[in-house]
Amino acid sequence: MAESSRFKDSRWSLHGMTALVTGGTRGIGNATVEELAGFGARVHTCSRNEEELNKCLKEWEGKGFVVTGSVCDASSSLQREKLIEEVGSVFHGKLNILVNNVGTNIRKPTTDYSAEEFSKIFATNFESAYHLSQIAHPLLKASGAGSIVFISSVAGLSHIGSGSIYGASKGAINQLTKNLACEWAKDNIRTNCVAPWYIRTSLVEYVRFSNLPIVLFSFIQSLR
Repeated sequence: MAESSRFKDSRWSLHGMTALVTGGTRGIGNATVEELAGFGARVHTCSRNEEELNKCLKEWEGKGFVVTGSVCDASSSLQREKLIEEVGSVFHGKLNILVNNVGTNIRKPTTDYSAEEFSKIFATNFESAYHLSQIAHPLLKASGAGSIVFISSVAGLSHIGSGSIYGASKGAINQLTKNLACEWAKDNIRTNCVAPWYIRTSLVEYVRFSNLPIVLFSFIQSLR
């Protein structure tokens, strides 16, 4: 039995819905692609790594999921525009769900960041999400029931030692979510964000999860 049938008896379904998930070959993005496809949505995703993307597409096909993909560096405005053009073609001019997941980080003291590192983090984490939402708006509106989900972070709400630029980029995502939720409600586009704590992905390989209780205690102490 195909794995995509596992939610057949669920109380809700995404059959007939379309979704774009950026950065869908690893971590949270990969899990999001599988969850949406498992509920019956047709999903398109992207990755900078063509080999990694093709490997995931083959695995998803084997699970019975309907997933297509593009090679795309989300920090590039030209590649973002090309991505949305392809999504519009694949989904016939309509998009129900946009998950702005792609992100990166460079951890170091604020005084050590270069201008290039600042630009890289903001271009990947914030600019990509802003621009993709902007140029996907016609597709989301055309669906009649659009939904945008930004992947933010607890780092956008409080200091957790992830670096000041990363925290600032996620804080900007939080505010953008509030703006679009109000501005695009008239177009029947819902906008929300999810702010995860540390999750065991390649982005946080530096974290020693065996010491996570100590990290959590330090975080709680910092809030007092």
